[in-house]
Amino acid sequence: MVLVVAFQDIKIWRQFRHSKLLIFVLNSILHRRTLASSVPPLGSARSTLRTTSYTILFAVSAGLFAAYYFDARSAIHRYVLTPVLRYTFDAETGHKIAVKVLRSGLGPRDIVKDDDVLRSEILGFDVSNPVGLAAGFDKDGEAIDGLFNLGFSWVEVGSVTPKPQPGNPRPRVFHLPADSALINRYGFPSQGAAAVVSRLRARIPTFYDVNEASTGALRSGAVLAVNLGKNKTSPADSSEDFVSGVNTFGPYADVLVVNVSSPNTPGLRGLQNRELLESLLKDVVEARNALKPSPITSRRPRLVLKVAPDLEEPQLAEMAEVIRNSNIDGVIVSNTTVARPSSLIDQNKAETGGLSGRPLKPYTLRALKTLRAHLPASIPIIGCGGISSGADALEYGRAGASFVQLYTEFGYDGVGTCRRIKDELASLLKREGKTWRDVPVREGEATIGKLVEEAKMLLSLADQLGQEDEREPRVLAVHIRLAYTWYQIYY
Repeated sequence: MVLVVAFQDIKIWRQFRHSKLLIFVLNSILHRRTLASSVPPLGSARSTLRTTSYTILFAVSAGLFAAYYFDARSAIHRYVLTPVLRYTFDAETGHKIAVKVLRSGLGPRDIVKDDDVLRSEILGFDVSNPVGLAAGFDKDGEAIDGLFNLGFSWVEVGSVTPKPQPGNPRPRVFHLPADSALINRYGFPSQGAAAVVSRLRARIPTFYDVNEASTGALRSGAVLAVNLGKNKTSPADSSEDFVSGVNTFGPYADVLVVNVSSPNTPGLRGLQNRELLESLLKDVVEARNALKPSPITSRRPRLVLKVAPDLEEPQLAEMAEVIRNSNIDGVIVSNTTVARPSSLIDQNKAETGGLSGRPLKPYTLRALKTLRAHLPASIPIIGCGGISSGADALEYGRAGASFVQLYTEFGYDGVGTCRRIKDELASLLKREGKTWRDVPVREGEATIGKLVEEAKMLLSLADQLGQEDEREPRVLAVHIRLAYTWYQIYY
């Protein structure tokens, strides 16, 4: 373990040895030695020199450790502090401790500038990288700036419900370390909208210069999102809680996420049914459009729908049609799954709740590809589910995601997760001679690929029917299928 940690931190030391802090400490040591050499070698002088040396040694050690600790890349976070937190406390207590540390301002930081190949655009915002933090970690907006300091370009707080509610009884969150997964049945524990909005207001500087690049993140290259939840006691088919959230958080957030996909609130996923979803999206869009431009950002918030990974292809196609007709700005795919893949081996696999982490990835990618094939590029998709490496992020981009979010891997891997994934992604992009903007599927590309596959299938069937010499019926069949598919997708 010591060798692993030492190897991981060679790069950090090479950077630190030229830092102003180290130069200052060394100059102080030399200065004190000069003073000490001018004093006669008396016993009291030796004692003073020894005390001074110990003090300087302690100061140097403390300074080195502080510089090491506050760098999110330090191996101590990944291999020591995060595992200790996970195995010492139950999952929910460990989660709360992590939030408190980041809230205190004593959390580590990502001190490295993002590579230019990672620059991206999402929902009209220019961001320094395509990696964000999903809702669920900072449920009450306590550690927003501490999370931005870790290098995320998108921090999503919540889910936030209009009224305070305790959520489901404990225990309600379970680690599955053998599967790199998590099962939670939190049930939207929330301090309520009033508590969260008060924290958002407290972040705003007394003197704040608003310009066209201003965002709710209050820093360049980043955006702040609020995930809107529904109180358990509210009518299942009502949009009132979401409309209330739009009105409350619209002036402070860049993005508002309409969460109709958590499996832990009874009746919530029913809002994904066509009629209820149409009504819900109509109401929240009207509420958003009625808002005055934000005094912080000089614009109205974007609206994004978060969907479940468990929907079948026909349901996703129907949902895509509703989204196209709704003026919703984007989609997050996906929330946790109620499925339990046969590959799970951890003893906690039978717990009730939503499964997240690496086993979620196939479900999310399937849903993402289906929606991408049915939505124009003017409606971006944000991929969330099982992303644990730069290669995973790139795979999501190639599947059509304009942006990705982390959650479970962040809990397992620690505060350096975002930086590690960004570095891996940048390396892969440079190897291919691309930037992130070149990767996501553009308008029509996913659909064209799907149509080509279907055309090949039709031609193969025609050949099997002995129509090799009757080319006109084959071409006609393909044209009919192409025209029908384009009509379904865009009209």
